[in-house]
Amino acid sequence: MTSLILVTGGTGTLGKLVVPRLREAGAKVRVLSRQAREADGDVEYVRGDLDTGTGIEAAVAGAEVIVHCAGAQKGDGDKTRTLVRAASRAGTPHLVNISVVGADRVPQDSGLDRAMFGYFGSKLDAEQAVAGSGLPWTTLRATQFHDLVLMMARAMSRLPVVPVAAGMRFQPVDAGEVADRLVELTLGSPAGLAPDIAGPRAYPMADLVRSYLRAVGKRRPLLPVRLPGKAAAAVRAGANLPNERGTGQLTWEEFLAARVGA
Repeated sequence: MTSLILVTGGTGTLGKLVVPRLREAGAKVRVLSRQAREADGDVEYVRGDLDTGTGIEAAVAGAEVIVHCAGAQKGDGDKTRTLVRAASRAGTPHLVNISVVGADRVPQDSGLDRAMFGYFGSKLDAEQAVAGSGLPWTTLRATQFHDLVLMMARAMSRLPVVPVAAGMRFQPVDAGEVADRLVELTLGSPAGLAPDIAGPRAYPMADLVRSYLRAVGKRRPLLPVRLPGKAAAAVRAGANLPNERGTGQLTWEEFLAARVGA
């Protein structure tokens, strides 16, 4: 395979796993970066900024596929529209997008909803920009990565009493397994909205934090907190969980054992 594939967010948690997998599949890979970087072996880096549009035209030029891994807590829709405009002028590349399970089910009705769960709305905005682009497209929704849950647990465990969202469950998934599936979709035909990918098991937030504390040998009391708002109510009802059984294999416990030790 010699197709040129552009990866946005190619140095992030997911992107840095996607890039070597594409190279192993024989693709030519170009990575969009906000900072100037030297080529890394066969991987080309192009400087560009999705917030301003600077450098995006050059980044998409000649790309037959664009894997959109760049993301932020807010503003993903605007970034994606900037990418779509440049891609549409350059040709008809297959646009492959990563989103989040529940993007269309977590309300964004109030400032409170958006402040606490704005990531879901931001990803839905990006999804709509992709689906309405007129380009061939694929969107994969994933649950939260193990890495994100670990980062949250680490930060929360620094407090003498750890607040945990009451009634909320999460079904974390291995970023490597998401990368495998995203690459599979990238190398295939446009699929529209692909089946969700999620980890093998859903956990109450308190259980995720407790298992982290055990793994690192810490003791902290947990304080259940019932979050207000429609978005929080939707998450308590399972809006962030997949409709089908998770397809991921690596459990949270296995991830913890590998990352921080039993």
